Amino acid sequence: MQFPELHTWELSPQAAIVLQRKLADQVDLHDSLPEKVHLIAGVDVSYQRRADRFHGAVVLMDLTADAIVETASASLSGSFPYIPGLLSFRELPVLLEAFRRLKSCPELILVDGQGIAHPRRIGLASHLGLWLDLPTIGCAKSRLCGEADMPGEARGEWTSLLLEDQLVGAVVRTRDRVRPLYVSPGHRVSIERAIDMALQCGRGYRLPEPTRQAHLASNWVRRQEEASPGH
Repeated sequence: MQFPELHTWELSPQAAIVLQRKLADQVDLHDSLPEKVHLIAGVDVSYQRRADRFHGAVVLMDLTADAIVETASASLSGSFPYIPGLLSFRELPVLLEAFRRLKSCPELILVDGQGIAHPRRIGLASHLGLWLDLPTIGCAKSRLCGEADMPGEARGEWTSLLLEDQLVGAVVRTRDRVRPLYVSPGHRVSIERAIDMALQCGRGYRLPEPTRQAHLASNWVRRQEEASPGH
């Protein structure tokens, strides 16, 4: 894939916050997905929490065939500090490098992270969506901000996630009696469609299948490097 540079990565944390506020105004929550979505990418980054070596993976799936079409990965070193709310500045560079190695373009990207359910309304999914100008959805395993009641125990039940009295996502039960996911639109997707697509991509696990496969792939890349001679 080819895409233009959205901004430089040579930023201090303070400058990154200023940039986030600027980029948040560019996030589009109008649904631009086709009625039937076929090619969906899942992304994930693996690294030791305080380390500076990042391993990103993109797994492209054909939802109708329930099959992996393509996998791309990359490994990069980075120096941006670990700061909650600024994780995209640590994780996006390696994910973008993986997307540059992807031959096909997805119709939708599912991200193991936040969309607009973020203090400045621009989590990893929204930031990635702006870079690629593609629809993205955040499917996070934990809540970064906002308030919500827990949904019922059955798969498909959900409750609204509110931040400063604004709807920013949903707490979605993706598997019976298993901890829910925090689903929020990233870019070019409505909240209602984000919930629907997160559930459509379920294959009996807590995580949507594209992000589950990306998690397995990024961990495999990390383990391969760690096991290599001279590491």
